[in-house]
Amino acid sequence: MTDMVIKIDEYSDVPIYQQIRNQIVMGISSGELKAGEQLPTVRALAMEIGINTMTVSKTYQMLKNEGYITTDRKNGARVRAEIQKSGVISDENKAELRRIISEARLSGVSKSEIKNLVDEYY
Repeated sequence: MTDMVIKIDEYSDVPIYQQIRNQIVMGISSGELKAGEQLPTVRALAMEIGINTMTVSKTYQMLKNEGYITTDRKNGARVRAEIQKSGVISDENKAELRRIISEARLSGVSKSEIKNLVDEYY
């Protein structure tokens, strides 16, 4: 079972299910969550964060549909052993990246600083 800590920003405009989803995806990408690793049960994660179980259930269903986790009644939710690599950035993510770069540019962040951040996060 993972020791990853999910942190929720109750004041964020980002819905809680999306915050959980994003943190799990980042955990998988960084290697903090390993292939085959079991995630907390819906009930356990909901209690840990202090949210409704339906919110966690919605998150896990989304992650399953996106191909990041597998779920079954016997073994619960696990990080998928092999995640399909399409090699394509979704239009939604492109739009989000464009928004982030636009805001950074308006804040006076240089192109090289943005590239450095991309290198750091990649």
